[in-house]
Amino acid sequence: MLFLVATLLLLGVLLGTVAHAPLSFSVAVGTVIAVWLGVFALRERHGRGRGSSAH
Repeated sequence: MLFLVATLLLLGVLLGTVAHAPLSFSVAVGTVIAVWLGVFALRERHGRGRGSSAH
């Protein structure tokens, strides 16, 4: 529960920051995050295909 509260607090701070940042900066950071998440998803999918699981 504490993790959820901390996450929501951090999200609120970040959204407040984005509201005051220039649009081009927000789009650039959003693009970087989207690429990072895409690479992470591809690595996870590829890693699970080889059977290397921590569970």
